[in-house]
Amino acid sequence: QRIHQLRNYQASMEAAGLSISFPGHRPLSRAQSSPASASSFPISVPTSDPPVKPRFTTGLVYDSLMQKHQCMCGNTNSHPEHAGRIQSIWSRLQETGLRSQCECIRGRKATLEELQTVHSEAHVLLYGTNPLRQKLDCSITPMFVRLPCGGVGVDSDTIWNEVHSSSAARLAVGSVVELVFKVATGELKNGFAVVRPPGHHAEESTPMGFCYFNSVAIAAKLLQQRLSVNRILIVDWDVHHGNGTQQAFYDDPNVLYLSIHRYDDGNFFPGSGAPDEVGSGPGVGFNVNVAFTGGLDPPMSDVEYLAAFRSVVMPIANEFAPDIVLVSSGFDAVEGHPPPLGGYTLTSKCFGYLTRQLMTLAGGRVVLALEGGHDLTAICDASEACVAALLGQELDPLPKAVLEQRPNPNAVRSLEKVLETHSEFTQTLITHRQTHSHGCETHMFTFISLNS
Repeated sequence: QRIHQLRNYQASMEAAGLSISFPGHRPLSRAQSSPASASSFPISVPTSDPPVKPRFTTGLVYDSLMQKHQCMCGNTNSHPEHAGRIQSIWSRLQETGLRSQCECIRGRKATLEELQTVHSEAHVLLYGTNPLRQKLDCSITPMFVRLPCGGVGVDSDTIWNEVHSSSAARLAVGSVVELVFKVATGELKNGFAVVRPPGHHAEESTPMGFCYFNSVAIAAKLLQQRLSVNRILIVDWDVHHGNGTQQAFYDDPNVLYLSIHRYDDGNFFPGSGAPDEVGSGPGVGFNVNVAFTGGLDPPMSDVEYLAAFRSVVMPIANEFAPDIVLVSSGFDAVEGHPPPLGGYTLTSKCFGYLTRQLMTLAGGRVVLALEGGHDLTAICDASEACVAALLGQELDPLPKAVLEQRPNPNAVRSLEKVLETHSEFTQTLITHRQTHSHGCETHMFTFISLNS
């Protein structure tokens, strides 16, 4: 480095018309037995600095330490939420060359204070610190269960690794927060967070559904507290409803939570997310659940999700006019997931088009954070499509038949229920917009016909 500095200095002096030279470098003395015992050996010095990648681009965040969150039984086959998920996605982004076109940022562990913006102090101390056994008393120990595989969990699905789970969960949150803030402040254009464990099921004091800390919700809270961001849109397209995110902002009119999920009249996990769960107090109308009902006869597909975006999601989002869009990006609606984990038949490329639509909002400030999705091919394909969309690349076209097909009757009834429910709150939303400090004039949700 010193030689490089001196040669740069010499070049600058010569460019200014001044001649300057330095004595030759004297090699280190070596014993004759050393393979580097030649009297001199070349030193490779780059002639110029490598080109600097433009920073205003798509950001990616990932850390292999999140892979250490694994069941102590050591058998990943019995646990759908495993380390191979993020490892496979990261490898795919590298193999396709997408990773090299993005700015890879460093993640970090969220602080205990940051976690408490959404979760209770007891919850944060219990699941966010190590080693766990030092903090458990007899009243808390029964919260952990012995799994059939021989490992430990907080319930029959959500595993706990005493050594690594708290660090991985905090790293997932901190990585999402870092990426979100770089996009919110304009350092990056948009981004995708390849993180685990997921977060949208985690409630104030309850881990569930593979989730411990709600990464997206915490990032949104910190945007409000530290950057005074007024309007945050959270879109949750994981096939399961994000009960934890809904809980965190149920009475907040400055965060619009919009979830598209399989509901089946409350018979699909986690059972929440009914269309009439619309918020409370000042937050009434700012919680929108596109709750698909009707089971898998037929399963929802690209046609139904595109119709949901066309008739509900984008009209509402455009009227809300968010400052930033955060996406709880679960890919378990993609074909390849068995009925207990999804059962829908969306194509991976459809998520690229949904991402492209969201990029028309908030000046393109969109951050996707991985949630669910357990079929490795499906989640890799979907992640590839979404990152390509974020980079502005041309996407593989959707079939014309899909674009022209009408959604199935179960989907039409589900979407009509959402439209009917939220049309009741139009006047409430108008009043809020007229009196709120943003200064926006009105907030009337206008909807497009399902037949259009």
